[in-house]
Amino acid sequence: MAEPNKLPPPVSHEEVAHPIITHLLELRDRVLRVVLTVLAIFLGLFAFRNDLYTFLAEPLMSHLPTGSTMIATEVASPFLTPVKLAMMVSIMLAVPVILYHLWAFVAPGLYKNERKMVYPLLISSSLLFFAGTAFAYFVVFPLAFGFFTSVAPEGVSVMTDINKYLDFVFSMFFAFGAAFEVPIAVILLVWAGVVTPESLTEKRRYVIVGAFVVGMLLTPPDVFSQILLAIPLWLLFEVGVVVSRLYVRKKHVDEETEPAAKEPLVSKRVFTTPPNTQPAAHVTSALAAARETGPDVKESERP
Repeated sequence: MAEPNKLPPPVSHEEVAHPIITHLLELRDRVLRVVLTVLAIFLGLFAFRNDLYTFLAEPLMSHLPTGSTMIATEVASPFLTPVKLAMMVSIMLAVPVILYHLWAFVAPGLYKNERKMVYPLLISSSLLFFAGTAFAYFVVFPLAFGFFTSVAPEGVSVMTDINKYLDFVFSMFFAFGAAFEVPIAVILLVWAGVVTPESLTEKRRYVIVGAFVVGMLLTPPDVFSQILLAIPLWLLFEVGVVVSRLYVRKKHVDEETEPAAKEPLVSKRVFTTPPNTQPAAHVTSALAAARETGPDVKESERP
């Protein structure tokens, strides 16, 4: 005989926290893989750190006056600055891996139609980021550094510190890389239903003004860098609007064809009564009550 005041066995804390612990363990594993990937790339680039800095400094070195060089104002800068560059390049090269693990972590919570868009967005966002950094290096830097060195006052020698130059260059890289993600941002906003392609088209003039404001804030204080960032921002916005229109059109086509595909299945569904069977008792009683209280039920309306 069971004791009257005996409580049921309590649910263990492990059973309650099991889903959370599983997600935390998965997050830990993915973060560890990202760290190992960055570390592996860094070890591969460490031996070429000075060559990497020479390549990075080429746009400025080609515009320095004859006899001018870059300088190191700190004791450890000749060693630490190339190492810092190798680490930053490792993180940039690992961006596709970082985005993949981020997607793989949130993928179980997405619908099937949402998962279909992840791979195109993942690949295109990585390519656009690298395109932005390449545009900054091959187009913006030669023009900007040529302008800076040409306007130096007479008697002033242009000798840039290697650490300051690295910080400036990578701030430009991330600014242009993020700016080139505008089409992805537009597509995601339309996908989420926040805006429509038509509303974005109506606000085009505000977007153009905003592009020049962003170019003013993210670039050095010269008109050339501002224009070189503002124009790609505007053009990439137009690309995002065009692609989002194609997505909306495809979505409407899928919504129209899906009911049409299901309609024949419903119209061909025929309910028949097996032979030598009698209607259910509740159906018979309902028909009898209907004859007594209302008009006759047609033979075709009977189940």
